[in-house]
Amino acid sequence: MRLGVAAAGAAWVAANSSGYWKYWRALADPAAEQRARLMEYVRLNADTEFGRQHGFSTIRSVADYQARVPLASYADCAGSIQAIAEGRPRVLTGEPVRAFALSSGSVAAAKRIPYTRRLQREFRRAIAPWVVDLYRRHPRAAVGGAYWAITPAFPASAGPSGAVPVGFDEDSEYVGGLAKRLVDATLAVPGAVRFIQDIEAFRYVTLLCLLRCRDLSLVSVWHPSFLTLLLGALPAHWRALLDDLKRGSVSPPAGLPPALAARLVIRPSPDRARDLQHLAPDDYRAIWPRLAVVSCWADGHAAMPAGEIARLLPGVAIQPKGLLATEGVVTLPFAGLTPLAVRSHFFEFLHEGRAYLAHELVPGRIYSVVLTTGGGLYRYRLEDRVEANGVVGRTPSLRFLGKEDHVSDLCGEKLNETFVAGVLARACAASGIAPRFAFIAPDVASSPPAYVLYVETAGRVPSHVAPLVDDLLAANPHYRYCRALGQLAPLRVVRAASMFPRYAARCREAGQRLGDIKPLALSVRSGWTEVFANSSINGQ
Repeated sequence: MRLGVAAAGAAWVAANSSGYWKYWRALADPAAEQRARLMEYVRLNADTEFGRQHGFSTIRSVADYQARVPLASYADCAGSIQAIAEGRPRVLTGEPVRAFALSSGSVAAAKRIPYTRRLQREFRRAIAPWVVDLYRRHPRAAVGGAYWAITPAFPASAGPSGAVPVGFDEDSEYVGGLAKRLVDATLAVPGAVRFIQDIEAFRYVTLLCLLRCRDLSLVSVWHPSFLTLLLGALPAHWRALLDDLKRGSVSPPAGLPPALAARLVIRPSPDRARDLQHLAPDDYRAIWPRLAVVSCWADGHAAMPAGEIARLLPGVAIQPKGLLATEGVVTLPFAGLTPLAVRSHFFEFLHEGRAYLAHELVPGRIYSVVLTTGGGLYRYRLEDRVEANGVVGRTPSLRFLGKEDHVSDLCGEKLNETFVAGVLARACAASGIAPRFAFIAPDVASSPPAYVLYVETAGRVPSHVAPLVDDLLAANPHYRYCRALGQLAPLRVVRAASMFPRYAARCREAGQRLGDIKPLALSVRSGWTEVFANSSINGQ
C-alpha cells in the first residue's frame, strides 16, 4: 500500500465529513431544505435576463415560483444558452458561466449545459455524503488507488466554438478545488490520457496505468459496459503491456503523438511485471486483489451489464451510482438506499399533470424529474422516470426506471423505454440467459416493419425467445393491435458479437462522448442490422 495514496484518501474523507453531516441533518426536513435552495436561486438571479422576465424580485414562495416560471425543455433554454456562448453576461445566472458540459440524452445530439461555480458546489454537496458513506461501508476502498472514469476528449464532439469553453472530461472535475487535488493524488490513471483520441490506444494506455496500480481499490465509471469493454481488451495486449510495464515505456498499437507521449511518464515497474506474468490476463481479481468497490450505474437497463461486472469481479462490491446527469445530481447512494440530493438543487416531480415537492412523494408512485439548478436551468424537465422506493429520514429514496422521452411509434404502437426494459428483464429471467448487451430497436427496412432484439450472449439464444418477447410486448395494447392488423411483423432476434463498440461508434457519430453513452433497452433509431451485419453469429 502506498502511504501517500492512503493519506490522500483519508484526507479526502476528512474534507467531506462536514458535507456528510450537513446532508444527514437535511434529510430530516426536506421541505425546509428545498425551500431554502429555491429562495437562494431567486435572490441571487433576480437581476438577470431570466429573473427580470419572470419577476424573481416579487417571488416569495414555492407557489409563486411555480406560477411564474413554466416547465422547460432543452429547446426552451437553447436561445439563452446560445447567448451565453456568444459572451452575453447575466442571461440565466448572475454568476458567470465557467464552461459548458456536454449532455447527449442517450442518442440525441449533444446539448450544452452551463456550469457555474455554484453548480460545481452543488455537485460537491452530493459527492461529499456519497464518498463518506462509501468509505464507512467499504473502508478498504479508501486506502488504495482509484480509477475515476476518463473518456477521450474527441474534438469532433466539442460543439460550436464561442466565448465559453467546453469541458469537463473527467469525473474529478465535478468536485473542483482542494477536493479535486486530493482525488487526483489517488488516481491510478493520469488526466492526460483523455487526450488520446484513438480508442484502442486510449484503452491500452489506461490498462497500462491500471496494471501499475497493484493497490487499486476503487473503480468509478458511468455505464458498466465502459468497464467490461476496457477489461475485455486486456488479453489481446497482455504481453505488450507487461513489456511496457517492465521498461517504463508506452507503446500502444496505434502509437502516440510525440507531445502527448512526453506527458505520459510511466516509471519502470519490473517487480510488478514479474508478478503479473504468472497470472492469466482475464483473472482480474488476482491482478487487482485489493479492489473493493466498483461504482457504476446499475438501475434500469444498466442492471444487465452491472451483473456482468459482478461476474467478472467476484467478491467486489457493486455500488449503484444513483441518478446523476450532466445537468445535475438527483440521487446518491446513502444509507443503503438512493435518497434525493436534497441539498444540491430544487426538485419537483410530475405525476398525472401535477407537480409535487420532495416531501410530498408517495412510495410506489412513478414520477418525472424536474430540477432547478445553480447553473441556470429553471424547472427543467430532465425526462427521467423514477419510482419512490423508500425514505431516509423524511427524504424520499428514488429508483431510476428509464427515459420518458424514449418512445418508438412506427404504426401507433407507442413502445416506451421503461416498459421495454421490463420486458427484456422478464424474458431473460424466464429463458435463463444473461446477455452481455441487449436492446430492442425498430427495423423500418423490412416489409412490414418489425422490431428486432439485438443480443450478445455466450451461447445461442433459444428459439422461443423471439415469440416470448413478442408476447410480452403485446401487453402494450397498441403494439398488440398493430401486430394483429399486420402493420408490424413478428419480432426477430439478431445475435452478434462485440456489440458495444459498434453501438458506441454510432452514438459517437451523433456527437456523444464515450462516457456519456447510456445504452437503453429501446433504441428509437433504425438501421442497427447494418451496424451489426459483420458481427452476427450463425445468422441468428
